[in-house]
Amino acid sequence: MLKHADHPDHPDHPDHPDTNRPDNEGTGRRAGLDHADIIEGALALVEAGGPAALTMRKLATELGVSTTTIYWHAGGRDDIVTSVIKLMSQRLAHTPVDGTLAPDRVMSAARHVWESALAHPEVTSLAHQHRSTSLLELDLEIVLARELAAAGLGGESARNALRAILISVGGFLVLALRDESAINDEHTSHALWAGVDDPGIDPSTIESLTHPVDLHALFETTVRAVVDHYVPAQESRS
Repeated sequence: MLKHADHPDHPDHPDHPDTNRPDNEGTGRRAGLDHADIIEGALALVEAGGPAALTMRKLATELGVSTTTIYWHAGGRDDIVTSVIKLMSQRLAHTPVDGTLAPDRVMSAARHVWESALAHPEVTSLAHQHRSTSLLELDLEIVLARELAAAGLGGESARNALRAILISVGGFLVLALRDESAINDEHTSHALWAGVDDPGIDPSTIESLTHPVDLHALFETTVRAVVDHYVPAQESRS
């Protein structure tokens, strides 16, 4: 019996198995495509062109398949973004921690959070847009928590140390990743300080504040002070 086009068994119906089965467009080049291939391709798009570069159509074109195949193997864009963030998080956490003394190792783990965000700004931006920054940082935070445990910290002490360190790192990242070009020249911090005339502030201080700071050096000094406040100067149990 012939089926009407609205019937799921009709070949033209969107729910017909032949319609939704992943096709083999691009056969030969990507015949063995799987979920991991798609996420790797999506990550490459983001790293090269930023979050906006990750579209289903562009990803399918890069992989040599149809968008149907992408949806079949990896889900929609939100699913792919989550997988990309998880993949990057896992990779970043494999960076070795340096040092013998506990404060040195904790500082090394904190530095990894800072350096990874700067090294992969497009993925950092993607995670921010996707409201998944915590997901991106989770594996690095676990590494940091392990180092705090090896330093003898546990419970609330470890929690407070970890949060204090991450808040400090996060503050530096806000400045480091800020788009300065979006700020009017006359409203930059340096320009505004140039117009300050306050007898309660030494003129040399005001002059210094009209010039940029070495953010990386300040990061090392500031975060190290936070680490030293919470972590005893002893050999790590790692």
